[in-house]
Amino acid sequence: MDSTNNIIRKTRKWIEHFVIRLNLCPFAKKVYDEERIRYVVLKSKNIADLTKTLLDELFFLSKTDPERIETSFIIFPHLLEDFEAYNKYLIVTDEILLEMNLTGTIQIASFHPKYQFAGTAEDTPENYTNRSPYPMLHILREESIENALKNYPDPENIPKRNIEKMNELGLEKLKNWRNES
Repeated sequence: MDSTNNIIRKTRKWIEHFVIRLNLCPFAKKVYDEERIRYVVLKSKNIADLTKTLLDELFFLSKTDPERIETSFIIFPHLLEDFEAYNKYLIVTDEILLEMNLTGTIQIASFHPKYQFAGTAEDTPENYTNRSPYPMLHILREESIENALKNYPDPENIPKRNIEKMNELGLEKLKNWRNES
């Protein structure tokens, strides 16, 4: 079983060597370099523990100055390892945001080692835009996203550019890079 420090190290390496290096998220570098990302590792295999951790983290972020902590990753290496089960859990995350009246304030991005966009084959390169070393939820502040997008040209085409980049790199290179992370 990986230690908490090793799980965070692998996640940070993935962010640095994949997300930032390939510029998949053009806003990631600044908060990463400023160390305003919080990493929460849940080693439990109990879904109720994940829900409690998510609630705690949403509360924490809502009370924390973004200049101190901008965003959070909840990493759960031993839970929802099956992508379909993970994907179904995302419905719960949406319901939580709605119940906490955080829709439009907080956004949850999804990353999983077996991430697969609807309508794509399992080994389609574009799936790698959301493939991570572990199942995780990335909690983002909507205001921060909006502020970052103000200074970014053509932000609505970021997903399209990422898909093109993944297809250009090709499956073999993506698999090798992922194994290096």
